[in-house]
Amino acid sequence: MSEAYFRVESGALGPEENFLSLDDILMSHEKLPVRTETAMPRLGAFFLERSAGAETDNAVPQGSKLELPLWLAKGLFDNKRRILSVELPKIYQEGWRTVFSADPNVVDLHKMGPHFYGFGSQLLHFDSPENADISQSLLQTFIGRFRRIMDSSQNAYNEDTSALVARLDEMERGLFQIGQNGLNDFQCWEKGQASQITASNLVQNYKKRKFTDMED
Repeated sequence: MSEAYFRVESGALGPEENFLSLDDILMSHEKLPVRTETAMPRLGAFFLERSAGAETDNAVPQGSKLELPLWLAKGLFDNKRRILSVELPKIYQEGWRTVFSADPNVVDLHKMGPHFYGFGSQLLHFDSPENADISQSLLQTFIGRFRRIMDSSQNAYNEDTSALVARLDEMERGLFQIGQNGLNDFQCWEKGQASQITASNLVQNYKKRKFTDMED
């Protein structure tokens, strides 16, 4: 039976998300803290706790702190017009970057943010003065955790892996699954359970034609 859904790879580590990817759709709805740099008329109905009331055209006042989904914050952000400014989530601030540089394996990334690497990469869109530090932290965190992830995936054959993957972000879980698939394929091959290699139809037809020519 054919699969109902074919996984579409995430584009979050690049400049833009891939909106055919379910992972990217979910990631783009994660909330991002922002501050309005100008009043936003007629949007108070959507942010009732920040609305200035009817006397100011039901506007969201300048300087209001809001939490917007990533896709909306990216759409409103403009360096020239200065509609809003983005505040870094705590997990990407200097305090947590220090923790990651000390030992990235102690952090439960899934609890802190299931799309840690993808969301962090999209933060670079907002031209923060800390962008260089954020990108370096993301890279070093991934390098520091990669070996343990792949070692775990290669040493868990026919075992319950739920505890192993519970602390991984979604991209790391994908890597773990790739490692598991490779291990399972190797075990099948070692036990002689791998699919038998057969000649392609093209080669078989070529041999038949060659044998016919020899007979003639």
